[in-house]
Amino acid sequence: MDADPFHRDVVERKSRRRSALGWIALGTAVLVLGGVLSLFAAPDWVQGPPLDPESPGPEGGRALVHILREQGVEVVATSRRAETVERLDDDTTLVLTDPWTLSEETILELVDAAGDTVVLDADGAVADLLAPGSGYSGYGSGPTAPDCDLSVAQRAGEIVPGRAFSAPSGTEGCYPVGDGFALLQVPGGAGTITLIDGTVLFDNGHLAEQGNAALGLGLIGTHDRVVWYTPSLEDAEDGGAPPTLGDMVPPWLTPAIVLLLLAGAAAALWAGRRFGPLVAERLPVTVRGSETLEGRARLYARASEPAHAAELLRAGATGRMARRLGLPPNAAPLEVADAAAARLGAATSVTRAILTHVPATDADLATFGRSLRDLEAAVDAARTDGLA
Repeated sequence: MDADPFHRDVVERKSRRRSALGWIALGTAVLVLGGVLSLFAAPDWVQGPPLDPESPGPEGGRALVHILREQGVEVVATSRRAETVERLDDDTTLVLTDPWTLSEETILELVDAAGDTVVLDADGAVADLLAPGSGYSGYGSGPTAPDCDLSVAQRAGEIVPGRAFSAPSGTEGCYPVGDGFALLQVPGGAGTITLIDGTVLFDNGHLAEQGNAALGLGLIGTHDRVVWYTPSLEDAEDGGAPPTLGDMVPPWLTPAIVLLLLAGAAAALWAGRRFGPLVAERLPVTVRGSETLEGRARLYARASEPAHAAELLRAGATGRMARRLGLPPNAAPLEVADAAAARLGAATSVTRAILTHVPATDADLATFGRSLRDLEAAVDAARTDGLA
């Protein structure tokens, strides 16, 4: 017979559940890996640097450039140092992003060639270069008023600043953050140099908040012409050497790849097929009753008990012949003998002698067994002939 159907059903449900969860885990891993890979295969605006004037992405600067052009300001986007220097003059505003990728000499050359300069992504080193004695001093945490005399800042009103810088003597500071200011302005070039963290103010995702748009237009739109310089990799300088691949790879990428590999390995081990507990199963094996009786008879014969062995052989033979002769299974040997004699047309004394004989020796037992087999075969043959 088969194993318990209920147990088999439970095992099958668990197996299906493990298989389904395994596929879900595998699908999730593939989606996450695909998302990571898509960062490197996405459109250019996704990979563009912050405040890229041509980027419509959340971190791009296209919205501010569009507003400036609507106000009649000519905005020229450049990515090469030589072209930028060529386009600058005293009546042009330089917008500089990612200044930390340039050498100090390049930054000073650009500032000297421009009328006004607005640095949108300065770090502490760039701040100290353009406003000696300045440096990084903190980060804004909420709406902040200008609290200064700079008219552009007063018209813009509150902003939510990002990086703040310390203000040395002779520096105009607006939007105080702790001991520093989110906006610094110092004389430079043919006009002024303004330092501000534009990545949290003037990008497409933040321009409409607070007074960000007004402040951006006021700082950058002081001249009718703007050169918006986003340094290319060719212009990037770090002691004369270009940035390495390790410098350009975000720091989270390596841990993310390792985590994905570990998650994939764990999912494979968890969802993989493995041996469960052993299940007892009753096999569909049928053993004929005659084989059992004959086996027991042989055991009795080996034990030199021919009478017991003969009894087992007789019981088996009479039971089988009773079914063939239409008698009840528990018919007595004499009743079976008489019916067999009638079927065969033989004398009842002969069939009774065969079925009631009690052998005394092993040799006699062997003869008795052959006689039973012959009688049973004759009854079976007579039954077959009758059916034919």
